[in-house]
Amino acid sequence: MTAPHRLRADAARNRANILRAARTLFAARGEGAGIDEIAREAGVAVGTLYRHFPTKADLVQAIVGDLVHRIFTALDEAVARIDAGGSAFAELALLAGRISEAAGTDRTVRTAIGPLGMRADQELARRGGSLLSRIVAAGHAEGSLHRDVTAADLMLALGNLPGDDLPEAARRRWVQLVLRGLAADPARVSGAVAVHA
Repeated sequence: MTAPHRLRADAARNRANILRAARTLFAARGEGAGIDEIAREAGVAVGTLYRHFPTKADLVQAIVGDLVHRIFTALDEAVARIDAGGSAFAELALLAGRISEAAGTDRTVRTAIGPLGMRADQELARRGGSLLSRIVAAGHAEGSLHRDVTAADLMLALGNLPGDDLPEAARRRWVQLVLRGLAADPARVSGAVAVHA
């Protein structure tokens, strides 16, 4: 009776090691990291990796799915703070800055942003669009977002954040320029970015 339990524990440990190794390698090199290399980094045989993730796409989906969950958690938290009286523009600046910072160290972040926009399945697209629409509505109500800004504009902006192809200072500047384009009063942007940089 104890042997099957031990195998399940070993399998869970192997899966966790595979995911850890894949996160590390995908973050550093993107989806080009090889299965053999991931298995070696995880300390498992390639066959063991394939038992848990039959294709590389399955492994990528597991990694990206975790990032998508974290992005939606950040959106939920931003909307909750806005609902509690926080500034929509400050929350948008914080969100863009955090995603840009993460994209600078993790090449899978930009892949994970896709579920907010055109590459999403319908359920994720609806959820992302709904949360971004609430941020936009609050920004319009407080007068901080330009009147013609839409949730689709935010999806476009967040989905095209630069990654590790730009140095940190250039990524921050990119965020600041995008926020100026979205702001009803571009003079407010420097303060919002400075607070959350």
